[in-house]
Amino acid sequence: MFGLTMEKVLIIGIIAVFLLGPEKLPHYAAQLGRLVRQLRDMANGAKDRMRDEMGPEFDDVDWKKLDPRQYDPRRIIREALADDVPAAGAAAAAAAPTLTRASRSGAPVRRATVPLGVGEGAPFDSEAT
Repeated sequence: MFGLTMEKVLIIGIIAVFLLGPEKLPHYAAQLGRLVRQLRDMANGAKDRMRDEMGPEFDDVDWKKLDPRQYDPRRIIREALADDVPAAGAAAAAAAPTLTRASRSGAPVRRATVPLGVGEGAPFDSEAT
């Protein structure tokens, strides 16, 4: 929760005891409890309202699949490129030369691209990124 560990929460509590004093601390603790309860009720109300408006499809949604932390742009691009690779386009791309580093004479050296095998990942240099 917000990157707070038990030690940090304990330190915050000790500081609160010293700043608020023993007279006001129960009052503020009760207010904090009410605030947390209200937030929880609002979240549950929003979830219930969404369930009412979406109908039975709400229970069928796989929420873990829609988690933005699950998205890997490299995987998405790899899957998109692997889905529709036309055979003629792949053969033309394989025959087209690519430019690489210039030779000692200054002229670019041309090297034919080699298509990747099915399921083979692109070459990756961890020191280049």
